[in-house]
Amino acid sequence: MAKCHRNDVGSLVLDRATVGVGPSGNHFRLWSPFSGAAFRRRLFDAVTCGGSSRYRHELQEEDNASTATARTNTMRAILDEANKKSSQPEKFGDDDDKKEKQSSGNNTKSEKLADLLNLAEAETDMETRKKIEALNELKRVVRQLQVEDEMKKKAAAGSVRLLAKEDSEARVTMALLGAIPPLVGMLDLKDVDSLIASLYALLNLGVGNDANKAAIVKAGAVHKMLKLIESADDPKPPVAEAIVANFLGLSALDANKSIIGSSGAIPFLVKTLKNLDHGSSSQAKQDALRALYNLSIFPSNISFILETDLISFLLNALGDMEVSERILSVLSNVVSTPEGRKSISLASDAFPILVDVLNWTDSPGCQEKASYILMVMAHKGYGDRQAMIEAGIVSSLLELTLLGSTLAQKRASRILECLRVDKGKQVSENFGGNLGATVSAPICGSSSSSTNPNGVSKNCLLEEEDMMSEEKKAVKQLVQQSLQNNMKRIVKRANLPQDFVPSEHFKSLTLSSTSKSLPF
Repeated sequence: MAKCHRNDVGSLVLDRATVGVGPSGNHFRLWSPFSGAAFRRRLFDAVTCGGSSRYRHELQEEDNASTATARTNTMRAILDEANKKSSQPEKFGDDDDKKEKQSSGNNTKSEKLADLLNLAEAETDMETRKKIEALNELKRVVRQLQVEDEMKKKAAAGSVRLLAKEDSEARVTMALLGAIPPLVGMLDLKDVDSLIASLYALLNLGVGNDANKAAIVKAGAVHKMLKLIESADDPKPPVAEAIVANFLGLSALDANKSIIGSSGAIPFLVKTLKNLDHGSSSQAKQDALRALYNLSIFPSNISFILETDLISFLLNALGDMEVSERILSVLSNVVSTPEGRKSISLASDAFPILVDVLNWTDSPGCQEKASYILMVMAHKGYGDRQAMIEAGIVSSLLELTLLGSTLAQKRASRILECLRVDKGKQVSENFGGNLGATVSAPICGSSSSSTNPNGVSKNCLLEEEDMMSEEKKAVKQLVQQSLQNNMKRIVKRANLPQDFVPSEHFKSLTLSSTSKSLPF
């Protein structure tokens, strides 16, 4: 500010001051003359410069003071807030409690997780110990099978029977440890209890395990069991039943079917099934029938089955509802070979029995299997069709096409088609030749005697019509007879009075039916 005043003063007084002498020599001027406006302007500038500087200085001081005041207020606010927090120690205590609770919760979760891990490790260790103990037990049992003492071997066989009954892993483990060969060797013993224990131990080892079944046969069990059967003294019923059960289990494996079938086991199974000496239990007979079914699947075993009288026995046993479906399953396998079809065809009352199965049974399985046997016989054997017609198969097949299962309906339609073709051949043979050739070339008489422009006489046309009408009459009569038989059967099943008379509408339907009603 001093410099500003000094510049202004110097500018106004010193710089502008001028000393001069007028022309007269007696005039003196202190500064050069200037106008009043200029003077006022210069004075205003000088005054303004000093006033502005002071104003800026005051403003700067005020700004500095306000800044210091703001800083002071901020510091005071911070201190006051700190004092407030220090005056309320309970809030900090609450936060500490929350932190302590949170940390204690985390510690609790960690402890629970550790407990679960420890429990899982304990369970794993327990399971491992149990598995080790079970393995040691299996090893002990297998070692006992290899000792010389028969009592210990019998006890060990009983243990194997129990351990392998429901434990598939035990079956695998004991077979790997070598339990099968000593058990098969026990079949040479004379003690009945030892034989039964070893047979059922082998049976349980083979349940659901094809490798064990193959190993049992490879160890010679089939030969030893047949040796027991063919011994001088017949085996005791419990031993025979155990052998039948083993044949059933072993024959389930395809690789064993040919070995068992060719070994001579089939006659023993047939004997058990027929139960001639009434020594076989119901379970033994069912096991024998199921074993025969398994063996009949292999075509080479059919010849061994036909060497027995099994076919006639099975046909006569078809009335037993408990075993009818299994019997038909065996016959379905037998009919797949030419010698099997011949055997069934030569059996007494084979076709009437099979047709009766279609009539009295309501089981879809029995109907399907019986219709399959008849379908194969009708398709392969021309001479068997007449026997089927004589047995009344047509009415049964017509009913089956309406009321049977889908598969039975298809098979019944196939049989009816075969019989229709055969019926046409028979009609043709009754007229002394090929009906188709007669119809296609009806040349009867000379053209000179013909009144027809095409050279065909009226007598020839009448003869053709007579032949065609005879075929239609035969088919019409067949359909009427089938419908009447079906009506009688339906009345019988509905438990209606025996003197029930069909309505006139039904009679009109049977009289007006033609070959179009046949499901061909």
